[in-house]
Amino acid sequence: MKWLILILLCSTSIASANHELEDRNLSAGQILYTNNCASCHGAKLEGQPNWQSLNSDGILPAPPHDATGHTWHHDNELLFEYTKLGGKGALAARGITDFNSGMPAFGGVISDEDIWDTLAFIKSTWPEREQDAQASRNPPH
Repeated sequence: MKWLILILLCSTSIASANHELEDRNLSAGQILYTNNCASCHGAKLEGQPNWQSLNSDGILPAPPHDATGHTWHHDNELLFEYTKLGGKGALAARGITDFNSGMPAFGGVISDEDIWDTLAFIKSTWPEREQDAQASRNPPH
């Protein structure tokens, strides 16, 4: 019986590792993305040209959020914090102060729930391989 409980606890944790993005309003997320993100990250999540090369001001252009970018390489917590606190705030919270990010903070613009809906919409556009890879980066809850 103890083994069964242990197995159930482990399988539940693994299954819910991505729970912040589950059962979200993808239609609302798409609208939020269009209204708040598309001007920089592209209507089709394609990002800005040369997004991996610094601009003359020392800031990287907005990266794509489709499968060609690196968004899916990050866990939910970092994606949420980067959106809510902005790039500079999220990185500073992790002790990184020498990176000049152009990502603004949206915490005062949209709610936490709206941020999660937006991130869920973005994730919903990725192929299964990238969705699975991103989900595996989240710690069990």
